[in-house]
Amino acid sequence: MGSIINIKLLKDLTAGFKPRQIIGVISEDLLKSYTNKNLIDKYDVYQHLMTFWNATMQDDCYLIADNGWKAELTNINKGKKEIILDCDLLPKTLVIDRFFKVDKKAIEQLEINKESITTQIEEMTEEHSAEDGYFAEMDKVSKVNVQKRLKEIHGDKKAKEEMGVLEAYLKLTDKLNVMKKEIESAISNLDEKVISRYKTLTEEEIKILVVDDKWMTTIEKDIKTELERISQGITRRIKELTERYETPLSKATEEVMALENKVFLHLEKMGFSWK
Repeated sequence: MGSIINIKLLKDLTAGFKPRQIIGVISEDLLKSYTNKNLIDKYDVYQHLMTFWNATMQDDCYLIADNGWKAELTNINKGKKEIILDCDLLPKTLVIDRFFKVDKKAIEQLEINKESITTQIEEMTEEHSAEDGYFAEMDKVSKVNVQKRLKEIHGDKKAKEEMGVLEAYLKLTDKLNVMKKEIESAISNLDEKVISRYKTLTEEEIKILVVDDKWMTTIEKDIKTELERISQGITRRIKELTERYETPLSKATEEVMALENKVFLHLEKMGFSWK
């Protein structure tokens, strides 16, 4: 990727630089990199860069031009009771993805567990809300109403099966509440870690997070999307030729692979990895 956009140039930016000059330099570099490249229109790639520049990178550059490489958390929920801290230049998600992957994965697993319990509750509710179901006469299936029904049938030996369903429902709702509290606690603990980490971020770390993780990752993803679009177009064209000239499928497949390999070869020469 470094052969397309000068990463060192971006990381060497200092307070007071002119953002318009920088976008001029990197856009020219990108256009030169894609000049005379078969199958790829350099202006399509250029448009992806400019879209990202207008949406995000331009504002980031002006922040750096004004304040240097500073990443400070501020309240983005102004005017409201709840305080939510984040940073425009360096969002907390980037810090989490680089430094707290284990914590993030643990929270994601808790969310999966919560969804599983929620699904079980929904399925049970649907199953027993039909006519003659144990929840059929309830205005609303809720923990309160289920507990109320349990009291009504307490001691009724004929209602043993119904009691089993109601108790199972309550166990699931209790598990769901516990899971929600665990998630809330895990998110709160992670947030504290992240806030603390911002205080120790070095300028070099901020540059890596902003340039590599935020800017270059997005630009590379957008360019790959463009190349995938080209590849899909080639595939469609080969299929059209196959239908029109009754080209044997095996030969058409070979042509598709050859053209795609040509695209990927250009990518490798320009620093992209497709593994």
